Amino acid sequence: MESPQYVQISMAAAKALGYSPNTFRRNSFLRGLNLLVTYDQLCSARCAYCGLNRARDVEAPGRTFIRVQWPTYAVDDIIERLNNDGGQLRRVCVGMITHPRAFDDTNAIIRRFRTETGRPVSALISPTAIRDPKRLVETRQAGADIATVAVDAATPELFDLYRGQGVRGPHHWDLFWETVEEIGRIFGRGKAGVHLVVGLGETEQQMVATIQRAYDLGAATHLFSFFPEAGTAMEHHPQPTYGHYRRVQLARYLVNKGLGRCEQMAFDDQGRIVDFGVDHTVLEESIQFGEPFMTSGCPGADGRVACNRPFGNEKAGRPIRNYAFEPEIEDIALIRYQLKDYVSFGDGRR
Repeated sequence: MESPQYVQISMAAAKALGYSPNTFRRNSFLRGLNLLVTYDQLCSARCAYCGLNRARDVEAPGRTFIRVQWPTYAVDDIIERLNNDGGQLRRVCVGMITHPRAFDDTNAIIRRFRTETGRPVSALISPTAIRDPKRLVETRQAGADIATVAVDAATPELFDLYRGQGVRGPHHWDLFWETVEEIGRIFGRGKAGVHLVVGLGETEQQMVATIQRAYDLGAATHLFSFFPEAGTAMEHHPQPTYGHYRRVQLARYLVNKGLGRCEQMAFDDQGRIVDFGVDHTVLEESIQFGEPFMTSGCPGADGRVACNRPFGNEKAGRPIRNYAFEPEIEDIALIRYQLKDYVSFGDGRR
């Protein structure tokens, strides 16, 4: 069961399409269909934190990616179910792994979903698998209107440590950013995306500087909170504290909305944000609105985030990191407390 005839889908997508019981915490709903190309030969990368790492020490039934299992289904059946979902799923994202066939198969899958469902389609690109970023014109011609790159790490040193030479992996920092720039040229400003994982060892200042770099290249940034996958080299690495994550979320929102810039913010001697560099009214309205703390991802046709990945970063019983819905009054009160929390705990519970 390999691509392009088959794909893996997130557990949330399996619920939304009726493959599994459709139950989500706090009555949230998935709005974006996440797909991943799949092969008998696993991803050739060795990223230290990734559930798809071919060197991961875990049996196949226990393999997860971004915390959950990704079951495999036929593309034909997924398209049929998507066309009967009543419009709940507003965007499709087709993700690559680092595999020789991944680029061509991703484009073939994008073409099918675009032409047979009419939904907007994003492509999650593996620069290492295509080598030449100019080939992304083929992805645009296949029907994708947005392309994203999972840079993940905020600094070249962390990238090399966890994705490159540090793990004998094939990825290169410069190629990933060259690909982001090429997406901007081929797809247009605002049509490029950069995934970043908060909590790999960077300071808040380093992460905000990378968010600013992406914005200046015309790319939106989508945040993930590090989650330790069992059997990976980083299975005992702590999650970022809630204070750390909340401040980066708010800074990302201000930068991506053009309301603030990294160089206008102030940081302490540990690289933590102590001043967001914007007017008090702007800051208060941003926090009260709650949008900075909602899942960041590609939008649907209505301009709202479609890739909302309900509870992709959360454990049951723990406070929410990425809200898949508008935070309520009680949520905003907790967020305000977390924003002011500069105390570091190893397990990232606060």
